[in-house]
Amino acid sequence: MNEKPPLLKLEAIRKHFGAIEALKGIDMEINSGEVVALLGDNGAGKSTLVKIVSGDLRPTAGRIVMEGEEHDFASPAEAKAAGIETVYQDLSLCTNADVVANFFMGREITKRFLGIPILQEREMEAVVAQAMADAGTQIPSLRTNVEYLSGGQRQAIELNRFVHWGGKLVLLDEPFAALGVEQTRRGLETVRQVASRGIGVVVITHIMAQAFQVADRIIVIRHGVVAGNVRPEETTSDQVIDMITGGSLSGAGKGRG
Repeated sequence: MNEKPPLLKLEAIRKHFGAIEALKGIDMEINSGEVVALLGDNGAGKSTLVKIVSGDLRPTAGRIVMEGEEHDFASPAEAKAAGIETVYQDLSLCTNADVVANFFMGREITKRFLGIPILQEREMEAVVAQAMADAGTQIPSLRTNVEYLSGGQRQAIELNRFVHWGGKLVLLDEPFAALGVEQTRRGLETVRQVASRGIGVVVITHIMAQAFQVADRIIVIRHGVVAGNVRPEETTSDQVIDMITGGSLSGAGKGRG
């Protein structure tokens, strides 16, 4: 029996901006149900790589393979159609709408009466309540406008929405930078819950402790190349810092993918 291919495989990804080579041949694999922390100093190439995977940029060279099928994403919409979503610090929720409206935005359930589409509010609310319960997310009222919710609750809504609508890979760009200690703890729990449902998760963070808490693997990018690919239990924060700063590349290439 053939082994299941990686959820995402990047092969020799390069990106030029004029004379500047931001990415110099990135090879990387992400598996279903796996949390990968992507680390690197400012200017290392993390953001460029994420934009390529999410369809915001096209690589100068290299291959993007999703579940064994090669893709050339020309837009974020094409990446989303393949099951890839990026969640940024500011999120994409409409703050003056409630939880149910945000969850179903663009996918509202309607029935026609005399040719007029009528929102099925109760049916939609029941779907959202079940999705939140399945994920262990507690929100006092699904009819609360998002502007009144905490940062952690907003992230949970976005992640649960992504999972419910068939997402396969989510890229979290500094997701906990603006959250307090308790909200960050809950956010990390949500990440693990998402991964437990077979979703691949990439967490871009500059906080070492978060990477060691939540990740199955840590991938370090330095000057546009993979400088380390290690498991948290097989390395230390000092060794990862060495990979980030160039003090040592002894961890490069270790681990899966």
